Amino acid sequence: MDGQILNAGIVVAYLVSMLLFGWWGKSRTKNNSDYLVAGRRLGGVLYTGTMAAVVLGGASTVGGVGLGYKFGFSGMWLVVAIGTGVLVLSLFFAPTLQRLKIYTVAQMLTLRYGVSATKVSGIVMLAYTLMLCATSTGAYATILVVLFGWERWVAIAIGGAIVLAYSTIGGMWSITLADMAQFVIKTIGVFLLMLPFTWNQAGGLEGIRERVDASFFDIGGIGAQTIITYFVVYTLGLLIGQDIWQRVFTARTPKVARWGGTTAGVYCILYGVAGALIGMAASVALPNIEVKDDVYADVAMNILPIGIGGIVLAAAVAAMMSTASGTLIAAATVAKADVVPFVRSWFGKPAHHGHAGNPEHDVQGSRWYVLGLGVVAIVLAIVVHDVVAALTIAYDILVGGLLIPIIGGLLWKRGTGLGAAAAMAAGTVVTLTTMIVLEANAKNQYDGIYANEPIYYGLIAALVAYVAVSLLSRPTDPAVVAAWNRRVAGAVAEEVPVEGPEGAPVR
Repeated sequence: MDGQILNAGIVVAYLVSMLLFGWWGKSRTKNNSDYLVAGRRLGGVLYTGTMAAVVLGGASTVGGVGLGYKFGFSGMWLVVAIGTGVLVLSLFFAPTLQRLKIYTVAQMLTLRYGVSATKVSGIVMLAYTLMLCATSTGAYATILVVLFGWERWVAIAIGGAIVLAYSTIGGMWSITLADMAQFVIKTIGVFLLMLPFTWNQAGGLEGIRERVDASFFDIGGIGAQTIITYFVVYTLGLLIGQDIWQRVFTARTPKVARWGGTTAGVYCILYGVAGALIGMAASVALPNIEVKDDVYADVAMNILPIGIGGIVLAAAVAAMMSTASGTLIAAATVAKADVVPFVRSWFGKPAHHGHAGNPEHDVQGSRWYVLGLGVVAIVLAIVVHDVVAALTIAYDILVGGLLIPIIGGLLWKRGTGLGAAAAMAAGTVVTLTTMIVLEANAKNQYDGIYANEPIYYGLIAALVAYVAVSLLSRPTDPAVVAAWNRRVAGAVAEEVPVEGPEGAPVR
């Protein structure tokens, strides 16, 4: 009991420190650029830490250890797929994205194609980021339930309020500092504490070999189909997610975006390997755990010494909070920059509203967006028991409908706005239709909305529509192409406004 109290005390101290980061971030926030993208001033160390923190959430930390417990060394593939996504984004796309001086994915599409039809992508991105925030909020609440014995809704409300407080007060600067602390805690908790203690408890490599099946050391033991699924779901999603792009926008230079992100990607892969090794050792040291997602907490409380277990539990909370805060500010940015102006245009109202030219009021407006959407995410986490299903639908539409227009716009000069709009429509319709058909005929949960086929068919439909319509339509306006090329070259220093006019801002 005394040990549990000490562990709980360490987690409480960590949560209080998160609130202090909020006040620190407030002192650094002078305008919207500071609030939403940390003034685009992060150097290599901060950028690497915050990028690794936002992508390594509960699925990577708690889930990765659980997969290692169940499948052995091949349990690493989920996190390896995430790390691969970070590597591909950083090496091939991040420098270009950093030079654009934008805030959202939809702004990139508008600049590239010069048409307002691409703004509908903001609605899909808002649904995705909001659902991911709600999922992360519900995930770290499970740790608080174990530690304090709270009801689930109380844990979600209190944990969510802490994330909401520091995110609202200081924006991306607060989140950056919090993520850096979370990065350090996760590194210590996983690499320096859990890994050596569990392996020692299991008797090292020889002790594990003697007591587990040889398939535990098979790198493909989890199954080829599952490995492919991880790369389709996580690698492709990381290439276009607003929460990830928004971290790219915080980089000081294209070089920081490329090499800081590459370092984060390598770190993620090592993190996945460490998680799988911890799970393997735990399968020997604690062989009777029935639910694989309980392995992480059981190791912290039953193998690690008193106090050290608290640090490890704080690392799990840190992992989930970093994802929650990152997706929350991403959702707020998309809502403010893309969705609200787009919806206002339906009613003939100007896209821009608020206090143009007043940095203090602009920041205050952004805070209201973070606060409002944070409350929505907390409520969703409490009342919607199948948030994962909603997140899966949003994710499938995100990848199936938006991946081709986004990546095509970055790689293929002949792609046009009509082609992008056709790809979004075809990919979304095919993805949703396939999902509905599979769900109606599902024999188990993996045949319905959780199946991979909707993404595959959606991507094929989007690709065909994008190429065909782009080739059949007139090339993109030369003025739009010239403006885009200037931005890609880094020749334009001005930022695209957070709330730009309809169809613009193309400079």
